[in-house]
Amino acid sequence: MKKNMGSADRVLRFMAAVVIAILYLTHQISGTVAIGLLVIAGILILTSFVSFCPLYLPFKINTAKDDE
Repeated sequence: MKKNMGSADRVLRFMAAVVIAILYLTHQISGTVAIGLLVIAGILILTSFVSFCPLYLPFKINTAKDDE
């Protein structure tokens, strides 16, 4: 798996996941919406840790800096 996410992209994803978690823990979101958003938050955290987003492949997006 070649990395295709830069550090800014990774930080933004992680921060979005933290915001979703805070909203859930403070009971601002609940029910089916909360479950859906928590799944998305989990995916955001996973992709930010592995620096790879499978959805970037079909669109040929690469936010990582290339080492030359």
